Amino acid sequence: MMNKSRIDCTDIPVVALQDGDMRVSLLGYGAITQGWWYKGQPLILGYDDSTEYLNDPFYLGALVGRVANRIGGAGFDLDGTHHALIANEGSNTLHGGPEGLSRQFWRVEQLSPCEAVLVHVSPHGAGGFPGAVRFEVRVRLDFPCLTYSISAWPDRPAPISIAQHNYYTLGSARGISEHRLQLASDRHLELNDQGIPSGGIVDSASVGLDFAAPEPIGQAATDLDHFFLFGTGGMVAQPVATLAAPSGLTMTVHSDQPGAQVYSAAHLSAPFAPHAGLCIEPSGYPNAPNVPAFPSIICTPEKPYHQTLMLEISEAGA
Repeated sequence: MMNKSRIDCTDIPVVALQDGDMRVSLLGYGAITQGWWYKGQPLILGYDDSTEYLNDPFYLGALVGRVANRIGGAGFDLDGTHHALIANEGSNTLHGGPEGLSRQFWRVEQLSPCEAVLVHVSPHGAGGFPGAVRFEVRVRLDFPCLTYSISAWPDRPAPISIAQHNYYTLGSARGISEHRLQLASDRHLELNDQGIPSGGIVDSASVGLDFAAPEPIGQAATDLDHFFLFGTGGMVAQPVATLAAPSGLTMTVHSDQPGAQVYSAAHLSAPFAPHAGLCIEPSGYPNAPNVPAFPSIICTPEKPYHQTLMLEISEAGA
Protein backbone atom coordinates (compact mmCIF):
# COMPACT_ATOMS: atom_id res chain seq x y z
CA MET A 1 0.00 0.00 0.00
CA MET A 2 1.30 3.44 -0.90
CA ASN A 3 2.26 5.87 1.86
CA LYS A 4 -0.06 8.77 1.05
CA SER A 5 2.19 11.26 2.83
CA ARG A 6 4.91 10.57 0.24
CA ILE A 7 2.82 10.63 -2.91
CA ASP A 8 3.31 13.34 -5.51
CA CYS A 9 1.05 14.12 -8.44
CA THR A 10 3.00 11.77 -10.76
CA ASP A 11 1.97 8.79 -8.58
CA ILE A 12 -1.75 9.28 -9.25
CA PRO A 13 -2.83 7.98 -12.67
CA VAL A 14 -4.73 10.48 -14.76
CA VAL A 15 -6.75 10.00 -17.94
CA ALA A 16 -8.09 12.74 -20.19
CA LEU A 17 -11.19 12.24 -22.33
CA GLN A 18 -12.35 14.59 -25.08
CA ASP A 19 -15.21 14.75 -27.54
CA GLY A 20 -15.96 17.94 -29.42
CA ASP A 21 -16.09 20.97 -27.12
CA MET A 22 -16.16 18.81 -23.98
CA ARG A 23 -13.34 17.22 -21.99
CA VAL A 24 -12.98 15.31 -18.73
CA SER A 25 -10.07 14.48 -16.43
CA LEU A 26 -10.23 11.26 -14.36
CA LEU A 27 -7.95 10.11 -11.53
CA GLY A 28 -6.94 6.62 -10.48
CA TYR A 29 -7.57 7.62 -6.88
CA GLY A 30 -11.15 7.54 -5.63
CA ALA A 31 -12.29 7.12 -9.27
CA ILE A 32 -12.39 10.91 -9.06
CA THR A 33 -13.64 13.18 -11.83
CA GLN A 34 -11.05 15.91 -11.40
CA GLY A 35 -12.54 18.20 -14.02
CA TRP A 36 -15.28 18.49 -16.62
CA TRP A 37 -15.19 21.37 -19.10
CA TYR A 38 -17.45 22.68 -21.84
CA LYS A 39 -15.91 25.22 -24.21
CA GLY A 40 -13.24 25.77 -21.56
CA GLN A 41 -15.74 26.49 -18.78
CA PRO A 42 -15.39 24.32 -15.66
CA LEU A 43 -18.65 22.53 -14.94
CA ILE A 44 -17.58 21.09 -11.56
CA LEU A 45 -15.35 22.04 -8.64
CA GLY A 46 -11.90 20.46 -8.47
CA TYR A 47 -8.27 20.80 -7.47
CA ASP A 48 -5.57 21.49 -10.07
CA ASP A 49 -3.04 19.53 -7.98
CA SER A 50 -4.18 15.90 -7.83
CA THR A 51 -2.43 15.30 -4.50
CA GLU A 52 -4.91 17.68 -2.86
CA TYR A 53 -7.49 14.90 -3.17
CA LEU A 54 -5.53 12.69 -0.75
CA ASN A 55 -6.69 14.85 2.17
CA ASP A 56 -9.86 16.32 0.66
CA PRO A 57 -12.69 16.23 3.24
CA PHE A 58 -15.45 17.10 0.76
CA TYR A 59 -15.44 14.01 -1.54
CA LEU A 60 -14.97 16.30 -4.56
CA GLY A 61 -15.72 14.38 -7.74
CA ALA A 62 -15.30 11.01 -6.02
CA LEU A 63 -17.12 7.72 -6.38
CA VAL A 64 -18.37 7.10 -2.85
CA GLY A 65 -19.28 3.77 -1.20
CA ARG A 66 -19.37 0.81 -0.67
CA VAL A 67 -22.57 2.32 0.69
CA ALA A 68 -23.03 5.99 -0.15
CA ASN A 69 -24.57 8.43 2.31
CA ARG A 70 -25.10 7.47 5.95
CA ILE A 71 -25.50 4.21 7.85
CA GLY A 72 -26.87 4.89 11.31
CA GLY A 73 -24.98 3.50 14.28
CA ALA A 74 -22.07 2.45 12.04
CA GLY A 75 -23.41 -1.05 11.62
CA PHE A 76 -26.14 -3.35 10.33
CA ASP A 77 -27.40 -6.93 10.55
CA LEU A 78 -27.38 -9.27 7.57
CA ASP A 79 -28.47 -12.91 7.62
CA GLY A 80 -28.18 -13.09 11.40
CA THR A 81 -24.72 -11.52 11.62
CA HIS A 82 -23.99 -8.02 12.90
CA HIS A 83 -21.44 -6.09 10.86
CA ALA A 84 -19.71 -3.29 12.77
CA LEU A 85 -18.40 -0.54 10.50
CA ILE A 86 -15.94 2.28 11.12
CA ALA A 87 -17.71 5.45 12.26
CA ASN A 88 -16.46 8.63 10.60
CA GLU A 89 -19.32 11.08 11.26
CA GLY A 90 -20.12 10.99 14.95
CA SER A 91 -21.44 7.53 15.69
CA ASN A 92 -22.41 6.91 12.06
CA THR A 93 -20.68 5.79 8.86
CA LEU A 94 -20.62 8.25 5.95
CA HIS A 95 -19.81 7.22 2.35
CA GLY A 96 -18.34 3.85 3.30
CA GLY A 97 -16.21 5.13 6.17
CA PRO A 98 -12.68 6.55 6.31
CA GLU A 99 -11.30 3.86 3.97
CA GLY A 100 -14.22 3.81 1.52
CA LEU A 101 -13.95 3.68 -2.27
CA SER A 102 -13.15 7.39 -2.44
CA ARG A 103 -9.92 6.70 -0.47
CA GLN A 104 -8.65 3.85 -2.64
CA PHE A 105 -6.38 3.64 -5.66
CA TRP A 106 -8.07 2.34 -8.81
CA ARG A 107 -6.59 0.73 -11.91
CA VAL A 108 -7.30 2.96 -14.92
CA GLU A 109 -7.42 1.94 -18.56
CA GLN A 110 -8.18 4.29 -21.42
CA LEU A 111 -10.29 2.45 -23.99
CA SER A 112 -10.53 5.26 -26.55
CA PRO A 113 -10.10 9.05 -26.68
CA CYS A 114 -13.57 9.39 -25.16
CA GLU A 115 -13.88 6.34 -22.85
CA ALA A 116 -12.06 4.87 -19.84
CA VAL A 117 -12.65 2.15 -17.28
CA LEU A 118 -11.57 2.22 -13.62
CA VAL A 119 -11.41 -0.95 -11.49
CA HIS A 120 -10.92 -1.59 -7.77
CA VAL A 121 -11.12 -4.91 -5.93
CA SER A 122 -12.18 -4.47 -2.30
CA PRO A 123 -11.35 -7.38 0.05
CA HIS A 124 -13.81 -9.09 2.36
CA GLY A 125 -14.06 -7.10 5.60
CA ALA A 126 -12.87 -3.78 4.16
CA GLY A 127 -14.26 -1.08 6.43
CA GLY A 128 -16.27 -3.79 8.20
CA PHE A 129 -18.34 -4.64 5.10
CA PRO A 130 -18.86 -8.28 4.12
CA GLY A 131 -17.70 -9.78 0.84
CA ALA A 132 -14.90 -9.33 -1.62
CA VAL A 133 -16.23 -7.01 -4.33
CA ARG A 134 -14.93 -6.07 -7.77
CA PHE A 135 -15.98 -2.51 -8.58
CA GLU A 136 -15.90 -1.09 -12.09
CA VAL A 137 -16.87 2.30 -13.47
CA ARG A 138 -16.91 3.03 -17.18
CA VAL A 139 -16.85 6.71 -18.05
CA ARG A 140 -17.80 7.76 -21.56
CA LEU A 141 -17.85 11.21 -23.09
CA ASP A 142 -20.25 11.41 -26.03
CA PHE A 143 -20.89 15.12 -26.58
CA PRO A 144 -23.02 16.58 -25.09
CA CYS A 145 -23.31 13.71 -22.57
CA LEU A 146 -21.07 12.34 -19.84
CA THR A 147 -22.09 8.84 -18.74
CA TYR A 148 -21.00 6.79 -15.73
CA SER A 149 -21.79 3.05 -15.89
CA ILE A 150 -21.08 1.61 -12.43
CA SER A 151 -21.02 -2.11 -11.64
CA ALA A 152 -20.03 -4.28 -8.68
CA TRP A 153 -19.73 -8.03 -8.32
CA PRO A 154 -19.70 -9.38 -4.71
CA ASP A 155 -18.68 -12.93 -3.82
CA ARG A 156 -21.45 -13.17 -1.18
CA PRO A 157 -24.47 -11.11 -0.08
CA ALA A 158 -23.38 -7.53 0.67
CA PRO A 159 -24.93 -4.04 0.75
CA ILE A 160 -23.78 -1.93 -2.20
CA SER A 161 -25.01 1.55 -3.12
CA ILE A 162 -22.68 3.88 -5.01
CA ALA A 163 -22.94 7.63 -5.65
CA GLN A 164 -20.98 9.98 -7.89
CA HIS A 165 -20.10 13.09 -5.86
CA ASN A 166 -19.43 15.91 -8.33
CA TYR A 167 -20.08 19.48 -7.17
CA TYR A 168 -21.76 21.08 -10.20
CA THR A 169 -21.14 24.76 -10.93
CA LEU A 170 -21.99 24.96 -14.65
CA GLY A 171 -19.30 27.56 -15.09
CA SER A 172 -20.44 29.90 -12.32
CA ALA A 173 -17.80 31.36 -10.01
CA ARG A 174 -20.49 33.04 -7.87
CA GLY A 175 -22.03 29.93 -6.41
CA ILE A 176 -25.28 28.12 -7.14
CA SER A 177 -27.85 30.10 -5.15
CA GLU A 178 -29.30 31.60 -8.34
CA HIS A 179 -29.22 28.33 -10.29
CA ARG A 180 -32.67 26.90 -10.90
CA LEU A 181 -33.24 23.29 -9.86
CA GLN A 182 -36.05 20.98 -10.93
CA LEU A 183 -36.50 17.43 -9.58
CA ALA A 184 -38.74 14.57 -10.68
CA SER A 185 -39.81 14.35 -7.06
CA ASP A 186 -42.29 15.75 -4.59
CA ARG A 187 -41.13 13.72 -1.55
CA HIS A 188 -37.97 13.22 0.45
CA LEU A 189 -36.86 11.04 3.35
CA GLU A 190 -37.44 12.18 6.91
CA LEU A 191 -34.21 12.62 8.89
CA ASN A 192 -33.42 12.43 12.58
CA ASP A 193 -31.21 14.99 14.33
CA GLN A 194 -28.06 13.23 13.03
CA GLY A 195 -29.17 13.31 9.41
CA ILE A 196 -30.08 9.60 9.40
CA PRO A 197 -33.28 8.51 7.59
CA SER A 198 -35.81 7.31 10.14
CA GLY A 199 -38.10 5.50 7.70
CA GLY A 200 -40.60 8.31 7.30
CA ILE A 201 -41.36 10.17 4.07
CA VAL A 202 -42.02 13.93 3.90
CA ASP A 203 -44.09 15.91 1.40
CA SER A 204 -41.44 18.33 0.13
CA ALA A 205 -43.82 21.23 -0.55
CA SER A 206 -45.02 21.14 3.07
CA VAL A 207 -41.54 22.11 4.33
CA GLY A 208 -40.53 24.60 1.63
CA LEU A 209 -38.42 22.20 -0.45
CA ASP A 210 -40.63 21.91 -3.51
CA PHE A 211 -38.59 21.58 -6.71
CA ALA A 212 -41.23 19.87 -8.83
CA ALA A 213 -41.00 23.02 -10.99
CA PRO A 214 -37.76 24.98 -11.53
CA GLU A 215 -36.89 27.09 -8.49
CA PRO A 216 -33.79 29.06 -7.45
CA ILE A 217 -31.78 26.98 -5.00
CA GLY A 218 -31.24 29.97 -2.74
CA GLN A 219 -34.99 30.31 -2.14
CA ALA A 220 -35.28 26.92 -0.41
CA ALA A 221 -36.51 27.05 3.17
CA THR A 222 -33.26 25.50 4.40
CA ASP A 223 -29.89 24.39 3.05
CA LEU A 224 -30.33 21.27 0.95
CA ASP A 225 -28.92 18.00 2.26
CA HIS A 226 -31.89 15.70 1.63
CA PHE A 227 -32.62 12.45 -0.18
CA PHE A 228 -35.38 13.09 -2.74
CA LEU A 229 -37.43 10.16 -4.06
CA PHE A 230 -37.86 9.94 -7.82
CA GLY A 231 -41.08 8.97 -9.54
CA THR A 232 -39.47 7.84 -12.80
CA GLY A 233 -39.52 4.10 -12.16
CA GLY A 234 -35.80 3.61 -12.71
CA MET A 235 -35.92 4.46 -16.42
CA VAL A 236 -32.72 6.19 -17.56
CA ALA A 237 -34.59 7.73 -20.48
CA GLN A 238 -36.58 9.84 -18.02
CA PRO A 239 -34.72 12.86 -16.54
CA VAL A 240 -34.64 12.99 -12.75
CA ALA A 241 -33.22 16.51 -12.40
CA THR A 242 -32.30 19.64 -14.31
CA LEU A 243 -29.95 22.36 -13.14
CA ALA A 244 -29.90 25.67 -15.01
CA ALA A 245 -27.31 28.39 -14.50
CA PRO A 246 -28.10 32.08 -15.05
CA SER A 247 -25.66 31.96 -17.99
CA GLY A 248 -28.03 29.68 -19.92
CA LEU A 249 -26.06 26.46 -19.45
CA THR A 250 -28.32 23.60 -18.33
CA MET A 251 -27.50 20.10 -17.10
CA THR A 252 -30.08 17.34 -17.36
CA VAL A 253 -29.55 14.33 -15.09
CA HIS A 254 -30.72 10.86 -16.13
CA SER A 255 -30.52 8.01 -13.60
CA ASP A 256 -31.95 4.55 -12.93
CA GLN A 257 -31.69 4.99 -9.14
CA PRO A 258 -34.73 5.43 -6.84
CA GLY A 259 -33.60 8.79 -5.48
CA ALA A 260 -30.72 11.18 -4.92
CA GLN A 261 -29.10 13.13 -2.14
CA VAL A 262 -29.20 16.79 -3.14
CA TYR A 263 -26.62 18.84 -1.26
CA SER A 264 -26.18 22.60 -1.64
CA ALA A 265 -22.70 22.49 -0.08
CA ALA A 266 -23.36 24.64 2.96
CA HIS A 267 -20.33 23.10 4.70
CA LEU A 268 -17.75 23.72 1.99
CA SER A 269 -14.79 25.72 3.24
CA ALA A 270 -11.41 26.98 2.00
CA PRO A 271 -10.22 26.85 -0.69
CA PHE A 272 -13.88 26.83 -1.73
CA ALA A 273 -16.86 28.83 -0.48
CA PRO A 274 -20.14 27.56 0.94
CA HIS A 275 -22.72 26.96 -1.81
CA ALA A 276 -20.02 27.02 -4.50
CA GLY A 277 -21.51 23.91 -6.14
CA LEU A 278 -24.48 21.56 -6.00
CA CYS A 279 -24.24 17.79 -5.52
CA ILE A 280 -26.91 15.57 -7.09
CA GLU A 281 -26.02 12.04 -5.93
CA PRO A 282 -28.32 9.29 -7.28
CA SER A 283 -28.11 6.07 -5.24
CA GLY A 284 -30.14 3.57 -3.27
CA TYR A 285 -31.91 4.72 -0.11
CA PRO A 286 -29.46 5.74 2.63
CA ASN A 287 -29.44 3.62 5.81
CA ALA A 288 -31.38 0.95 3.88
CA PRO A 289 -29.76 -2.00 5.71
CA ASN A 290 -31.31 -0.69 8.96
CA VAL A 291 -34.78 0.22 7.65
CA PRO A 292 -36.71 -2.85 6.47
CA ALA A 293 -39.33 -0.68 4.73
CA PHE A 294 -36.71 0.76 2.34
CA PRO A 295 -35.88 -0.96 -0.96
CA SER A 296 -33.06 -3.44 -0.38
CA ILE A 297 -29.51 -2.61 -1.46
CA ILE A 298 -28.25 -6.16 -0.82
CA CYS A 299 -26.42 -7.55 -3.84
CA THR A 300 -25.30 -11.14 -4.42
CA PRO A 301 -23.20 -13.09 -6.94
CA GLU A 302 -26.47 -13.86 -8.75
CA LYS A 303 -27.71 -10.26 -8.48
CA PRO A 304 -24.73 -7.91 -8.92
CA TYR A 305 -24.89 -4.13 -8.73
CA HIS A 306 -25.42 -1.85 -11.74
CA GLN A 307 -26.09 1.86 -12.04
CA THR A 308 -26.22 4.25 -14.98
CA LEU A 309 -25.84 8.00 -14.57
CA MET A 310 -25.99 10.24 -17.64
CA LEU A 311 -25.36 13.99 -17.54
CA GLU A 312 -26.37 16.07 -20.57
CA ILE A 313 -25.32 19.68 -21.15
CA SER A 314 -27.30 22.13 -23.27
CA GLU A 315 -26.93 25.83 -23.92
CA ALA A 316 -29.68 28.38 -24.41
CA GLY A 317 -29.78 29.54 -28.01
CA ALA A 318 -27.40 26.80 -29.19
